[in-house]
Amino acid sequence: TTQSSDPHVTGSTGNRRMSNRKMGATVFVQPLDLVKNRMQLSGQGTKAREYKTSFHALFSILKNEGVGGIYTGLSAGLLRQATYTTTRLGIYTILFEKMTGADGRPPNFLLKALIGMTAGATGAFVGTPAEVALIRMTADGRLPADQRRGYSNVFNALARITREEGITTLWRGCIPTMARAVVVNAAQLASYSQSKQALLDSGYFGDDILCHFCASMISGLVTTAASMPVDIVKTRIQNMRMIDGKPEYKNGLEVLMRVIRAEGFFSLWKGFTPYYARLGPHTVLTFIFLEQMNRAYKTYVLDR
Repeated sequence: TTQSSDPHVTGSTGNRRMSNRKMGATVFVQPLDLVKNRMQLSGQGTKAREYKTSFHALFSILKNEGVGGIYTGLSAGLLRQATYTTTRLGIYTILFEKMTGADGRPPNFLLKALIGMTAGATGAFVGTPAEVALIRMTADGRLPADQRRGYSNVFNALARITREEGITTLWRGCIPTMARAVVVNAAQLASYSQSKQALLDSGYFGDDILCHFCASMISGLVTTAASMPVDIVKTRIQNMRMIDGKPEYKNGLEVLMRVIRAEGFFSLWKGFTPYYARLGPHTVLTFIFLEQMNRAYKTYVLDR
């Protein structure tokens, strides 16, 4: 097997380690996920929002549900990372190595982007059941006691969803979930490349860590803005209930239209702050690591 310099291609052992790190990080970002989900569901179907801002949401959750409340759904978050990240990295590794030339030269930028989007979409499909459980568990605390689903953990959630609503419900919202993964991968790669080039062309930056940091921060903002409308569609569909035997929403387009009509166009970006706080650092670390690995590959492999 060709040894690649790409930071995403680490082999099976590296993939397991990366998955473990992602799961460890989930412990820290779970409150951000919970606040984002609550913000996206706030004011559903009406202009009267439960939370004014993300900080208001966080303080309200702490006040009403305690410190433990901000970690509701942690088991689902861990399972999501275990399924999504492992699958995504595994698919990326296989495709990357198959596309690597016989001389060890990695695929070009566009091919890597296509591989990343394919791997992201596949991982998102595999991780959708855990995503459905996560959305429902994090949303439960905002409901009156008699309307809560009351899942005790992710496995209880998956078992009850299968028993009460059918196994296909576990993949409810898989299309917007996969679309979000594709948008995130495409937006990250394209916006980072464009931002870096613009910074270099300005004459104020060299091709160094400062430039990479600034470009990746811009990329994080662009990626967050581009993917949030898809994310709110995913959240609402996965949390919806059956009303008189009919689903609350027919499809993602109806979600978008109803949110815009009832809550305003900019409601598509509710929860922007916690979403960016979660995605921004990930984008920065990803591209700084990528640049350093590419530089090492050029220095120690191509230039020899």
